[in-house]
Amino acid sequence: MAYRLRPAKSFTAEFRSVAESQLSRAIHLLEKQPDGPHEAIHDARKKFKRVRALYRLVQPDAREFRRRENARIRDMAMTLSAVRDATALVETVDYLASQAVSAEEMAALAFASKTLTKRRDRIASEEHDLPAKMAAAVDTCREAIGATEGLELDNDPRKTAKRLAKAWRKQRLRAHGALSACEEHADAEAYHELRKCGQTYWMHLSLLDDIWPSAMLAKQRQAKELVDLLGHEHDLSVLTGLVNESPELFGDSDTLALMLGAIIARQQALRHEALEKAEDVFADSPEAESALIALLWEKAATASRKERRTARIRKTPETGAKETALREQA
Repeated sequence: MAYRLRPAKSFTAEFRSVAESQLSRAIHLLEKQPDGPHEAIHDARKKFKRVRALYRLVQPDAREFRRRENARIRDMAMTLSAVRDATALVETVDYLASQAVSAEEMAALAFASKTLTKRRDRIASEEHDLPAKMAAAVDTCREAIGATEGLELDNDPRKTAKRLAKAWRKQRLRAHGALSACEEHADAEAYHELRKCGQTYWMHLSLLDDIWPSAMLAKQRQAKELVDLLGHEHDLSVLTGLVNESPELFGDSDTLALMLGAIIARQQALRHEALEKAEDVFADSPEAESALIALLWEKAATASRKERRTARIRKTPETGAKETALREQA
């Protein structure tokens, strides 16, 4: 099933179906590992983020479910992060190298790439319990699927719309707070929070795409561009942390200085670009946008129900008899 909630259907059924689809895909990746274990983990973690974003939408009416199940998925994902995080650092240095402004800077980053590649391989070789962790993650995914089967939500279009609006408004207020923090403090944690808000917003736009496809698609593209910018920014912050903790990994003082200069220059450019993009992405007020979401959902869900009722009314006894005859012939 697509990562989308259809207003024409029962909300509870749609919620369960989307969650089960994402978790089942994660199970397939972790069990089959079509491109190797580390790529499987990377792709499965993307599914976990989508499930956690989905859970946010039911928090107003299922607070305990969202708290418990979000923690279940979050904690499980963390057990699979070691090698992926080490790989991300290699990718970050390679990204920096693509932006290098001199031969000396390129050489320094090439040295760092080799060092971080060896570090990643060492971490991977020492993680002897990875198969067990992946198997445990599969079991957790199945438990999470089972947990959704016990969730019951009010499927009335108006109440569903109200629930979505509350969750949407809360998330948008969180994004505004993160954006203000970035503008005031400009620390790594503030930008990381803005990135997480951007990711959730992008996923929520995808989930509710059916209520206004053209507008939602345009907003998704904007949000994805912001998330990509902030993703690079966050990776550079993590790399800076490792450099500060273990400067000996990165060569002599000249090599280290060239690398830090590249990090700082690129990070400042990314932050400036991301703040401009975020102003556009989150331009509408949380109150106005959440009210619009409620209106569009209720309208789409109500219209779909009316269409189904009209179709049933128009189905005459003669039409029904013909359909029965055709089924019998088939």
